[in-house]
Amino acid sequence: MLNTAFRPGSPDWLDLSSPDTRASVDFYTALFGWTFASAGPEAGGYGFFRLDGRTVAALGPLTEEGALPGWTLYFATLDADRTTELVEQAGGTVRFPPFDVFTAGRMAGYTDPSGADFAVWQPHDTRGLDVVDENGSLCWAECHSVDAERAKSFYRTVFGWQEQDVPFEGSLYTVLTPAGGGTDDAHGGITQLTPERTAAGTGSHWLPYFEVPNPDASLAIASTLGATVRTPATDVHGVGRLAQLTDPHGAAFAVITSAGPGE
Repeated sequence: MLNTAFRPGSPDWLDLSSPDTRASVDFYTALFGWTFASAGPEAGGYGFFRLDGRTVAALGPLTEEGALPGWTLYFATLDADRTTELVEQAGGTVRFPPFDVFTAGRMAGYTDPSGADFAVWQPHDTRGLDVVDENGSLCWAECHSVDAERAKSFYRTVFGWQEQDVPFEGSLYTVLTPAGGGTDDAHGGITQLTPERTAAGTGSHWLPYFEVPNPDASLAIASTLGATVRTPATDVHGVGRLAQLTDPHGAAFAVITSAGPGE
């Protein structure tokens, strides 16, 4: 499960790049009960989604040429410059090199060898998200890859993640844990994209999961707000009830009611 201890390699931030930030604010505040606060005129339209005054995610306009709307997951690092070196050595691409975000921290963005975008956050004044693993907040990070084995090798080199392969629907699902963490510190997974998904044009990507009280209710609300259901609500033994969707601009995310102990 995620927590705000933010071990190196664990998810510590996420933000949404949108072609219409106002519309995205309307969608996610209606869906999750978030509020939105601008980071100020010097932040170029960037701001924060909050739940009960605590930051759960962030939002900004599309800035990279050719970039598509989407959620970006950030992983904690103690040294963004060293992580950038490891990304290049492991065959990844640097989308933007490390830079300081005022006094908040240092960030960099990458693409893994299978095509999935991600980023890192080296904290200074801003340690990371204020809350995770509660209703309305990030609770899991999942890489859907056209080449899961290559992706696993890449992230193993960059972050030193511990891996556990578990059978899932006739294939293997790799559960990820930060280096030195225990079973309870698992933060995400890597799974192979199905031939049907790749044939439909789906490429490698990271998918954020948000904890919700009722995925079916969340799907119903999202659909009325213009979202598209990618995977309908499904019960997964030992995991919970989950669904995948895309927001009105095409950004993919998932919702889940996690299973309790013994479920």
